[in-house]
Amino acid sequence: MSTQSTPLKQQLFHMTWPMLIGMLAISSGQLVDSAFIGQLGAEPLAVVGFSMPIYQLIIGIQVGLGIATTAVISMALGADKTAYAKQLGALIIATGFILISLLCLLLWATQSSIFSLLGADATLLPLVRLYWFPWLISCWLGAMLYFGFSLFRAYGQTRFPGIVLVFTSLINILLDPLFIFTFDMGLAGAAWATVGAFGLGCIIIFVAIYRQRWVQLPNTLAIIRLGLQRLFSFTAPAMLSQFLPPLTALVATGLVASHGNTIVAAWGLGSRMEFFSIIIVLSLTMSMPPIIGRLRGRQQLAQIDQLMRIAIGFVIVFQLFVALMILFVSAPLSHLLTSDTLTADSVHQYLLLVPLSYAGLGVSMITISACSAIGMPAQAVIISVIRLFGCYLPLLWIGSILAGPTGLFAGAMLGNLLAGYLRKLRLRSRKTPNLSFSNKKAQDSTCFDAFHH
Repeated sequence: MSTQSTPLKQQLFHMTWPMLIGMLAISSGQLVDSAFIGQLGAEPLAVVGFSMPIYQLIIGIQVGLGIATTAVISMALGADKTAYAKQLGALIIATGFILISLLCLLLWATQSSIFSLLGADATLLPLVRLYWFPWLISCWLGAMLYFGFSLFRAYGQTRFPGIVLVFTSLINILLDPLFIFTFDMGLAGAAWATVGAFGLGCIIIFVAIYRQRWVQLPNTLAIIRLGLQRLFSFTAPAMLSQFLPPLTALVATGLVASHGNTIVAAWGLGSRMEFFSIIIVLSLTMSMPPIIGRLRGRQQLAQIDQLMRIAIGFVIVFQLFVALMILFVSAPLSHLLTSDTLTADSVHQYLLLVPLSYAGLGVSMITISACSAIGMPAQAVIISVIRLFGCYLPLLWIGSILAGPTGLFAGAMLGNLLAGYLRKLRLRSRKTPNLSFSNKKAQDSTCFDAFHH
């Protein structure tokens, strides 16, 4: 059965479940990796902690380019411009290779300055040098693996990337104790284990791309110029929208820290629970863009509207169910997450309030993903700014002032709910520009024709 004749609900299901399994595997692998590193002592954990903001920078660039990959290639395929899609595939892989390579080299050259600016103790620098060499290689391999996954998603295939995600996670888990403890490589061993897992993943994914013949070298400079222009018109706003959440997290952490270490610990544990609670939303944000891109390429805007309503309706119902389940198990779960009584009480309070807003958070995330895929990445940035700096942070701050930690958690809940409610109202409006693309049709046609010839 062709994609055009397959019901939207069925398309969405078949695209989403492999990514869900893959993401569960990756997150489980990261937890196991953290557990092994946690046995090495305080200094290795500190090095990993200081490396996390840098990792967010790399992730922002690779996800921004991955969003652009899915959007422009799926639109081209929807418009039956296969030559355009193949040449874009080659441009994207080359662009990602160059950008991430330059960034990793720059980070390696400035590592001492970076750690000094972050406030790290100078005694950590020898361990940093041992860790960052394999760690930066693993970051580069992880980015290239992500670009390969994005290409598969653009072609409407998520099952194979999901299998590769599970495979790399298992390999990483198996190699961790071998490199860390058996070979006595310590913290650097954890990074080398990831290098091995991601390296195997890259070999598998790019051999598959080659066999599918999804890349084709552009034959003129004009094609390269037009392709890069179109690619970066999506990439720059997408990268910006990816940088906003980490920036918000830094500001939020400052507000949380004003209430003491116990609340910081509770907030951190609650945030980890949030990732698992919204994992279906995260999977949808990766599976929806290729479907939307193809519909956009065929100018089937009513179908996009229908797909959005299906996804948002499902997210609201599912996340309310998750919130209800967390509500029932919040007391025992909070004590399972930590043995400290005060922290457990704060985690319990967090779980009673914040999960109630995951439906609103999910609606916002789905809308942002759709805007990027649909050809309006700037609109996605605007929505992110409104959600984070217009709803979430102000209510977080007001709640913190009025009612301390309880107000802090209530502010997070109300911020997510308000953002989701505003986006749902916007989607109901027939005057919204989110699903209207007539102003870009001529430009798209010009680019498609240039690549086609």
